[in-house]
Amino acid sequence: MGLDPFARRCHLAIDIGAGKLTETIAKSLGVTAVIAQYSRLVVDCNRQLMDPGAFLEYGDGILVPGNRNLTQAEKDARANAIYWPYHNAIDEQIKRLEALGPAPAFISVHSFTPVLNGIARDVQMGVLWDKDDRLSDIFIEEFRNAGFLTGDNEPYSGRAPQDFTIDHHAEEIGLPHVGIEVRQDLIDDIAGVDEIAPIMHDIVASIPERIGLTREKISA
Repeated sequence: MGLDPFARRCHLAIDIGAGKLTETIAKSLGVTAVIAQYSRLVVDCNRQLMDPGAFLEYGDGILVPGNRNLTQAEKDARANAIYWPYHNAIDEQIKRLEALGPAPAFISVHSFTPVLNGIARDVQMGVLWDKDDRLSDIFIEEFRNAGFLTGDNEPYSGRAPQDFTIDHHAEEIGLPHVGIEVRQDLIDDIAGVDEIAPIMHDIVASIPERIGLTREKISA
């Protein structure tokens, strides 16, 4: 991609801590996690392929040489190798869980940088939603009860078109869903993940009773 080591590890390349946090919660709950294993700078799996940000050329002061002047064939190759296998895996898990009983809950986990374009962000937890507030209300309430400064559709909005994964897999078929954004400095090491994971575990574990599912049908 033509990036130096710092750029390959920064927030523009990956959702720092989100993968480990998701794995930890999924393991403790015994639920299914589908995790993107490639940098979003190769292809952003949470955006529509027609979105310019799906193959980002520049952001937050960083130039991405490997995405300059990509041909459609090159974009298609990345999508076929990474983007569609990821989304197909999500579809397969939803179908598997639906076959077992009640529709699953869909929780999308991301992280966000504490500083973007030189502006500090005070929010610690972001809860993203659009038309369905069944899960968002739960997370906002419980995060705030736990003492976190929690944003309701902040620092990003679930109503934005960049939230493709939830829109495509959950909203279109009426699954209860929510997007969770955790500030990266809270989960950028194992100690942070070990602190946040039990809190999210308890929130997710409470969902079946609160919205009428059984625990086995949750997909994280």
